[in-house]
Amino acid sequence: MWDWVNRSQPISEPDVVWQQRVGGTPRSVTIAGETVVVEQRTRVEARSLATGAQLWERKADWAAVAGGDRDSVVVVGKLLVKGYEVLDPTTGATRRRNGDAVAVWTYRNMLLDARCVEATDCTVSAWDARGTAPLWTAFVPGVRSGLLGDNPGLLDTRRLDAVRIDDEVAGPEPVPPLLGFPIDGRVHVLDTATGRVLQDVEPGRDERLSVVGGRLLRITARSQDGTCYFAISGRDAATGQETWQRAGINLRTADNAGCVQREDPHGARNVLIGVAPDAREAVLDGYDGRLLLVTSAGEKLLAVDDRYALVRPADKRAVVGRELGAGRVRWTRPTGPKAGAALTPYAAVIADEKPSRLMALDPRTGRELASLRTSANALAVGPSGMIIGEGREIGYVRFGGARGAPVPPRDGGVPGPGGTAGVPGPEDSCGPKRELCPG
Repeated sequence: MWDWVNRSQPISEPDVVWQQRVGGTPRSVTIAGETVVVEQRTRVEARSLATGAQLWERKADWAAVAGGDRDSVVVVGKLLVKGYEVLDPTTGATRRRNGDAVAVWTYRNMLLDARCVEATDCTVSAWDARGTAPLWTAFVPGVRSGLLGDNPGLLDTRRLDAVRIDDEVAGPEPVPPLLGFPIDGRVHVLDTATGRVLQDVEPGRDERLSVVGGRLLRITARSQDGTCYFAISGRDAATGQETWQRAGINLRTADNAGCVQREDPHGARNVLIGVAPDAREAVLDGYDGRLLLVTSAGEKLLAVDDRYALVRPADKRAVVGRELGAGRVRWTRPTGPKAGAALTPYAAVIADEKPSRLMALDPRTGRELASLRTSANALAVGPSGMIIGEGREIGYVRFGGARGAPVPPRDGGVPGPGGTAGVPGPEDSCGPKRELCPG
């Protein structure tokens, strides 16, 4: 009788490949190769992607995954304690141990850590996910008190969120060509290919700085005539020269009470999301300022990456997949008016209501990879399926179709917006679009 009482009810229809109850409510879930890494409040555990069986468990205040499908690692640490450990995702064995880092950033093709001898004497080092020696080390004058633990915020973009889809559903992203570190009211721009600090900039009184798509963006919000006037200037980080500018696009960096900019702009990877003066939403290329997409009246952007945008049309009866740059409609999926969506390298995920459903579609064609009647959340998406969860219950959904999910861009680079040439990854020291190399 008690076996029947304790047995978990299926969290979706059709049923998942496997369903397991984890030790605590998941704080994050990541597919790391053939394992599923579940971060909880005071511990982390790994489970087999094939069976759901627990592989290992250990205490940790924070955990994050670095690396790609074939070289992933789990990075763990304790709050307010220096250092971290790099673990094998399958065995939990320690591959590398660090005893003095105060912050760690995890990417699909790199791991960064910061350590400080004194408050104003710090270094940032880059590592291959499974590397044993740093690729480079850069000096920075200090790390503000907020840059602690795993993946503290840098000056880049913030993603659009969606109900029932986890913010980290896509897993670790490729490292951007440039990173902006906020230190003592200034922004230090770091080239992730070489470790060089290219700029040390103080924002103006009406400015917010952001580093997107290999450019330093100066975003100005000026109060006049009872309204805010916005302007964006894209700067070459190596020379400081302006490469593009646009006026009138509101990147939603200021709150409703005035023109004080307290937020990073919405966007993803190399693109920004803004609002034009006529209230239509727009997607901009962070590198050259091109308008990659402008919505029609009444349409709403739900998700973007460097290749596609998911848009809710004015009649709110569908989610539409649009190609950036070309602007053409790739596919249309009927949904309810409150459906949310997210884009990952492997699938576009849609969470619908009345009835509650989760759907995974090929981002390019709209081909259905999975469709579930469930009130669970989408927690993680991988090459062959996704993890869904409700409370302490998690389950694995395998994508259907003979070919499985689409192949994402290679780990070393970020796809160029609108089908343009890709922005090179850290292995290319010529800059994000080879602008620093002769010829």
